[in-house]
Amino acid sequence: MKKSFLLMFISFKLVLFASLAFAQQQKTLPVRLQMISERLYEVLDGRGARGGMYIGDNGVLVIDAKMDKDSVDQTVEQIRKMTDKPIKFLVNTHSDGDHVNGNQYFPQGITIVAHENCRKEFFHPGRDGSASQWTKPELMPFVPSITFRDKMDIFLGSKKIELWYFGVGHTTGDAVVYFPEEKVAFIADQAFIGRPQLIHSYKGGNSFEHVKTLAKMLNTLDAEKFCSGHSEIMDRKAVGQHIQQMKERQAKVKSLIEKNKTLEQIKSEFPKNEAGLIESIYNEVKGL
Repeated sequence: MKKSFLLMFISFKLVLFASLAFAQQQKTLPVRLQMISERLYEVLDGRGARGGMYIGDNGVLVIDAKMDKDSVDQTVEQIRKMTDKPIKFLVNTHSDGDHVNGNQYFPQGITIVAHENCRKEFFHPGRDGSASQWTKPELMPFVPSITFRDKMDIFLGSKKIELWYFGVGHTTGDAVVYFPEEKVAFIADQAFIGRPQLIHSYKGGNSFEHVKTLAKMLNTLDAEKFCSGHSEIMDRKAVGQHIQQMKERQAKVKSLIEKNKTLEQIKSEFPKNEAGLIESIYNEVKGL
């Protein structure tokens, strides 16, 4: 009896320890800046995707907005430790909540910039068909007020930041923010390392166009580093490998469709965490 009780007690302690360890892993880390150059930084941690911050001659440009007030307040606090220049521009790389929900908490007077399709997607229904929160009148001031179609330059004094649009991919409105002096491009969710690519079909994203878009980006920009919204900085080789891996997945899905495999059978041929991506590719091949 005592032995059984002891085993139960040990099991309880192990479960408790595992739960606490998991909770600690899930705890949100404070926002921090990671230097890329004297002027350019990644904005890491907090709630929301990785972003960026650039200090120009007469102001600051921020890339993406985190998800909540606390994370935005921490971002601004970290920027203030680096410079007292005003935050003039906020660039939304695309419309996903982990990149834009924090728009509303940035200082007044900031100009929010995005691709024209990104602005449209602010008002797109959610994946479940629910209405967008950005249709609320009180949130309209925090929707991008300046948009571009193919390319746009922003100058902070003598310093130029280039905004590029290379086509449909993750969504229909993904912008690339390029810093020519540093040869660094912020590409947000257009490529990841160590996790499956996201293709938001419900927003018009397309995996085959995604491949073309990334290839066009590599052919256009002489960037040496690519900052992702959800993984470590990539080099040109890593982006090229990502493109090749996407092509291989697409070819395999096509081959299995030709063998009359069902969607579920095809998904079983890939890792479980790729199910969403594989379903997108399947629907694109089938023309659904």
